[in-house]
Amino acid sequence: MKLRMFLSTCLALACLSCSTQQQQNAQDDDGWVKLFNGKDLNDWEVKIKDHALNENFGNTFRVENGNLAVRYDGYKNFDEQFGHLFYKKKFSDYLLVMEYRFTGEQATGGPEWAYRNSGAMLHCQPAATMGLAQDFPISLEAQLLGGNGKDPRSTANLCTPGTNVMLQDTLFTPHCIDSSSKTYAGDRWVRVEALVLGDSIIKHIVEGDTVLVYTKPQIGGGNVSNYDPAIKKDGQPLTEGYIALQSESHPVEFRKVELFNLEKYRNDPQQLKQVLHQLQKRKDH
Repeated sequence: MKLRMFLSTCLALACLSCSTQQQQNAQDDDGWVKLFNGKDLNDWEVKIKDHALNENFGNTFRVENGNLAVRYDGYKNFDEQFGHLFYKKKFSDYLLVMEYRFTGEQATGGPEWAYRNSGAMLHCQPAATMGLAQDFPISLEAQLLGGNGKDPRSTANLCTPGTNVMLQDTLFTPHCIDSSSKTYAGDRWVRVEALVLGDSIIKHIVEGDTVLVYTKPQIGGGNVSNYDPAIKKDGQPLTEGYIALQSESHPVEFRKVELFNLEKYRNDPQQLKQVLHQLQKRKDH
């Protein structure tokens, strides 16, 4: 009797363990990846101009009240020390979701154009390949702007440090282009998404509305300095890369940074279409 009870208990525990593992696998396989876990920056790398890799000068990037914060209270003068926080893993096809807000005052010495200015760098070169004095990674910037109280300032614009894209079948070589979004003033939270499909098409989305579309991202052009020439291979398609968040001299916070990984649907257009349709309906993930 005791042996039967012991075996029955073991079987029940094994089934419970199996069920728990199945639930965990389902959570791991649902496609969503929380880049920022709300607790720490252990999954990120820091590269700030004129500082070594992972030297988080002035504690620029930190976690405050569960938000990923960019701060400058450790700076005497900003002095063009542009910084970037890189997630540890690279991606090719995904929907990136961010919720951000600007706060406080711009750092002393910050450039005028960087007032309430930050960004998410897409298809980035690896942080370790940036030169010590390199200002921006070769990447596509989904530029995040806040209102200045005077001028229209759209958000989810495109800037192109060391890259070019196609706009309506024409190679776009200027540095930045505005999106069609409205201006978001004050310290309000704004939801911005980027749908990235390898080197084919990229869409910027603000509060559910598509505000900018471009195609065929590739390395090329200027607006990046002190890079390694071996990395900047002009004309090379950008099929994948890292995601990085900017430090450009104005305090900014992110309460959500996550993505839905679409890589497994890359060769199945019909299933990709269905998944994107479901994601579009799921407004408040």
